[in-house]
Amino acid sequence: MIADEQNTLLQTMKARAEAGGGPERLKRQKEKGKMSARERIASLSDEGSFLESQKFVTCRSISFGMDAHRLPGDGVVTGSATIDGREIWLSSQDFTVLGGSLGEMHAMRIVQAQESALKMRRPFIQINDSGGARIQEGIYSLDGYGKIFRNNILSSGVIPQISLIFGPCAGGAAYSPALTDFVFMVEGISQMYITGPDVIRTVTGEQVTHDQLGGASTHAAKSGNIHFACASEKECIEKVKQLLGYLPSNSSEQPPFVRDGKDRKPRKSGRIASIIPERITKPYNMIDIIQDVVDASSFLEVQSEWAKSIVTGFARIGGRSVGIVANQPNHMSGTLDINSSDKGARFIRTCDAFNVPILTFVDIPGYMPGTLQEYGGIIRHGAKMLYAIGDATVPKVSVIVRKAYGGAYIAMASKSLGYDRVVALSGASIAVMGADGAAEIIYRKEIASAVDPTKLKREKIEAFQREEMNPYAAAATGLVDDVIDPSQLRNSLIRTFESLEGKKEERVQRSHGNIPL
Repeated sequence: MIADEQNTLLQTMKARAEAGGGPERLKRQKEKGKMSARERIASLSDEGSFLESQKFVTCRSISFGMDAHRLPGDGVVTGSATIDGREIWLSSQDFTVLGGSLGEMHAMRIVQAQESALKMRRPFIQINDSGGARIQEGIYSLDGYGKIFRNNILSSGVIPQISLIFGPCAGGAAYSPALTDFVFMVEGISQMYITGPDVIRTVTGEQVTHDQLGGASTHAAKSGNIHFACASEKECIEKVKQLLGYLPSNSSEQPPFVRDGKDRKPRKSGRIASIIPERITKPYNMIDIIQDVVDASSFLEVQSEWAKSIVTGFARIGGRSVGIVANQPNHMSGTLDINSSDKGARFIRTCDAFNVPILTFVDIPGYMPGTLQEYGGIIRHGAKMLYAIGDATVPKVSVIVRKAYGGAYIAMASKSLGYDRVVALSGASIAVMGADGAAEIIYRKEIASAVDPTKLKREKIEAFQREEMNPYAAAATGLVDDVIDPSQLRNSLIRTFESLEGKKEERVQRSHGNIPL
């Protein structure tokens, strides 16, 4: 009899914990196109693998009628699970319980999951769907955020941290995703901002909607605060699984190697020659080059809508995971500006933290000129790219596709900055600046005094380009390791990354470097 009573109590408590805020609130959640906190975990993890922690935790009885809201779990679900057989730790906020608001015990559950992930050296995924700090718990809520932030910081560069914004994420809550490695949002249901539309209207008089202020499209294209904007929660979850396939579980491991890929064998990269225009200033889509080189269907672009003059993303070459940083001639001629420098630098440092080799595709006329860029700090922001690549110790390989000029060449392709191997396609051009500008400076007096200045200028430009800017001039002094036919680029890169496997680069011991933030 006692055993029956105990079992009944157990089943009752489990049912209460798993019911969240009850059927009515769960119904409203679904009407918004949102899964429940537990459905999200089930969709993300392998079937039957979720092991919940602290299921029966409730908030303390503090004040302001909180006794009536002491539900098991306190508005968040935490624990461990597997994704494609790999162990991860996670937290999933439950908006049906007090709006997913964060109080003392709610925060404690997330903190415990974070600390477990760090101790076990496993990725941590947080699913945010919360109205923010629980006002009734006052300073305890703020203290909880502080503990979460600290764990984000301590875990940074040790384990992958991924944030899924599947509802509101406002105020201080927004800083935790910002401290993680990758942030996902869903069109129409996700909002993230520090101060909401009502406060902005009161303080500044600006009129703005929740979605305009902090929706997925806003952060994907304008602020650069997120890495992926998806049409649905399901699409986000599938992309998370794909992303994890390129990353190790922690900084001491190597990225997964795909041994049974569909397209790992050597083959010619046959489309490159037809993709690159004959005219050196004519734009083209660098992603076409990338896709012709990497394993079929393996390219996952990161931050595709922000700072479009640079392309970042993960792919596989011969089954090996690589991080790609590429200039995009289709946008601003592929120049590096403030935002693209930040984007590239952040991605490079993420790759370096998790042992993902770096591959750059270079077609760049230089850093973006102009007063807006100079006043905005292009020197400081541009230096982030230089710092990131110079500080990285993973294998670093550069392909000069068409042109590499000036300081941007140093960031994207310079052996002196630490690239292990630099190759140039046979039609590449390398110099301090373009032939037109160089000829005007070097031969200014000669051209000015010529009988036919236009003809002489054209001749000098052609001669400079032919004799000084071709890849063999750089190869003659070892600044380019090889000049290769475009059709052999893929095969060359497969062999290159094989040769660089196991690279170790020792650095002077220090607390940490001081990147120009």
